[in-house]
Amino acid sequence: MQILGETIIGQRAVRGLAGEVFAIAAATGEPLTPAFGASTLEDVNEACELAEAAFDPYRQLDDEHRARFLDAIAQGLLDLGDTLIDRVHLESGLPKPRLEGERMRTANQLKLFASLLRDGRWHGAVVDTAQPDRQPLPRADLRQRRIGVGPVAVFGASNFPLAFSVAGGDTASALAAGCPVIVKAHPAHLGTSELVARVIQKAARETGMPEGVFSMLIDKDITVGQALVSHPRIQAVGFTGSRRGGLALVAAAQARPVPIPVYAEMSSINPGFLLPAALSARAETIANGFADSLVVGAGQFCTNPGILLALKSDDLEVFVRAAAKALSDKTPTTMLTPNIYGAYCNGLNNLHKAEGVTLVAEGREADGPYKARAAFFRTDSKTFLANPALEDENFGPSALLIVCQDVADLQKVAAKFDGQLTVTLHYDDGDKAIAQALLPILERKAGRILFNDFPTGVEVSYSMVHGGPFPATSDSRSTSVGATAIDRFLRPICYQSVPDSLLPPALQQSNPLKTWRLVNGQLIKD
Repeated sequence: MQILGETIIGQRAVRGLAGEVFAIAAATGEPLTPAFGASTLEDVNEACELAEAAFDPYRQLDDEHRARFLDAIAQGLLDLGDTLIDRVHLESGLPKPRLEGERMRTANQLKLFASLLRDGRWHGAVVDTAQPDRQPLPRADLRQRRIGVGPVAVFGASNFPLAFSVAGGDTASALAAGCPVIVKAHPAHLGTSELVARVIQKAARETGMPEGVFSMLIDKDITVGQALVSHPRIQAVGFTGSRRGGLALVAAAQARPVPIPVYAEMSSINPGFLLPAALSARAETIANGFADSLVVGAGQFCTNPGILLALKSDDLEVFVRAAAKALSDKTPTTMLTPNIYGAYCNGLNNLHKAEGVTLVAEGREADGPYKARAAFFRTDSKTFLANPALEDENFGPSALLIVCQDVADLQKVAAKFDGQLTVTLHYDDGDKAIAQALLPILERKAGRILFNDFPTGVEVSYSMVHGGPFPATSDSRSTSVGATAIDRFLRPICYQSVPDSLLPPALQQSNPLKTWRLVNGQLIKD
């Protein structure tokens, strides 16, 4: 499949007329060919109107039909083979084995949502049958299901050019919900985005989807993205990226005559608590695992372990020495873009200059441009609490250790944290009392709580939560990974005394879909 520098609008490939945009080689900063044509406001409007026209026909397709569409996208990604992996590697600097794993994750999450469609539970079918003889008032026949909210705008992420991008989790869950999708391609991954967009376009054509079920636009600045979020046809937004970018989209969505939800995953420092018994039992093992987790993907995971907390002890110093040794052997790797590399270096400079913060260890010196050198700093709880800037995310392989005096000190620091995607406790049997004291605080701070693991692994599953209180996300009730990601793009609707022949299949008396339903308070499959 050839990259032509085109925008995808429904079943057409269009050369944008708003100027030329180039993807950048992550390793060198050099522009890559071909030049891409930036989308115009007319392109935005055409894509949105097509999506609106497709919405009712698409959402009314049977579940199996939409599931086959998702399966076809998954297979198309795999069929691209090295063509896709080579281009993603060039644009992102991420190693090919990592990208091959990410492609499989992307395919698997598409298949997960196809499976969710086939089991029918996503409808959320609830039936309260009529009670005409009830006293003092009769009850009408009431039936509830969920439907898609309408066309969804999705913004591709920089750090996961496949799994959080054109065919990533936001797109997969919105399509599963019956919502047409318009993607705004990430400017760092233009070639990758076109390849994947053409896969979705082909899958839509071959499975008989309405034309406007998918489009992809290209922006040279923020014009297209802002226009997309402000367009009256768009009914929800999925975004993964910086806090500044996410908040700008939230502001635009709220400024509309009819505001819409923005599901923005923005920033997190993912605190990890090194509890005393765990350090006593395996300080060096935890240190080595921490070092590996910190540098994976050049530290450019939204779940990167950016903060550690521990009580002052000899065992903690064992951990610090082991972590320093492990990190000193880590080779710098290329960051996603020159701009991200520059921001990381600025963050390091701020930590180096911060009063009361000391450098513990650094990775090996970089042997080329835009390669991130790992860094590990330490401070005490008093300094951390007095300097709010120390809680800022430094996107890359750096971390800060906060040494606390006692459990009350740990609790005080934990209570100060902003919302997070994850918190981790490294725990042993002797740590039960401390863990019990921390958990009520941590449950209010994060979407996922881990024990004896590292947060950089995010499983695509039914129970996963990749979300959390602000500013980790703009809506703490949602997740962008896992089966319940579909909930963001659905809304409930109740049918009162509607004739059975006019009810959607999920609510008809005979239950033709043979799915589980809550009938008069009882979960049954009749």
